[in-house]
Amino acid sequence: MKASRLLSIMMMLQTRGRMTAPALAEALEVSERTILRDIDQLSTAGVPIWGDRGRNGGFQLRERWSTDLTGLTEAEAQALFLAGLPGPATELGLDAMATSARLKVIASLPAESREQADRVASRLHVDMVDWYQAQETPAFLREAADAVWGAYRIEVTYESWRGLSHRALEPLGLVLKGGAWYLVAKVVGKPDPSTFRLANIHELKRSSRRFKRPSRFDLAKHWRAAMVKYEAELYRMTAHIAVSPRGERWLANARVKTAPLPSDDSRIDTPPGWKTLIMPIESIDQGVRKLLAYGAEVKIVGPQALKDRFIVELSRLQTLYEQA
Repeated sequence: MKASRLLSIMMMLQTRGRMTAPALAEALEVSERTILRDIDQLSTAGVPIWGDRGRNGGFQLRERWSTDLTGLTEAEAQALFLAGLPGPATELGLDAMATSARLKVIASLPAESREQADRVASRLHVDMVDWYQAQETPAFLREAADAVWGAYRIEVTYESWRGLSHRALEPLGLVLKGGAWYLVAKVVGKPDPSTFRLANIHELKRSSRRFKRPSRFDLAKHWRAAMVKYEAELYRMTAHIAVSPRGERWLANARVKTAPLPSDDSRIDTPPGWKTLIMPIESIDQGVRKLLAYGAEVKIVGPQALKDRFIVELSRLQTLYEQA
């Protein structure tokens, strides 16, 4: 455990540059005192690591010094290959580099572990796109990725529900979710990062001006918090529905979020074997569009406005087909 932590400290300083003791302690989930002892041991072992005090202080390795990748366990190698996504790597123009990195990692493993690592790579494939969905490859994906890697500002023409707007951005990271690419970036002059769908960028121009990336920005942590906030703001209403066993399977297969309806009201008229559920919806119109897909396997219990709008749409459908 300790040897692994020492290696982790070296690799973090090698990849991230200068880091403070509190930042290292938080990342490795140990105390600052433990980090300071580890730093002393690394220095005693000959690792060229030094630190500065003060507001902008921290620990760092000697410039241009690096360590070979060693000490990778079999479990770590398997985890690394589980995260290997050839599709996105190709879209980002990194397919050749991903293959090269994979070969280097395998070469660094003990002989008995190479077979295990290669077995995972040959027996697992991750497909990020859901069934009957098209892969979204934005026009400016590689340009955005270059700006993220190099910490360059970009100027974009972006289309939101408000229309087209021109923005200066400091790109912090890329996220691939459900087959769609998103850019997490700070709008110049604003403190907090925002999320932009790359397919909605109509023009992108990279500036020669670079920006200082926030030292403690964690893309994964930010994305999780942003998704919780986004869903809370998006789904402001709930539909109360009754579903047949078949409808319940359809909802589960579509990964629709539902919860049991907390009601013992006997006035809710549902066929035998049906369940009553709560389903989050964005609006009355969006709820109607979503529930139409489930036909007679789902019955709306409430709210009344949703039920009334659903009946109107059914009448329009009947009229449309009668005319045909």
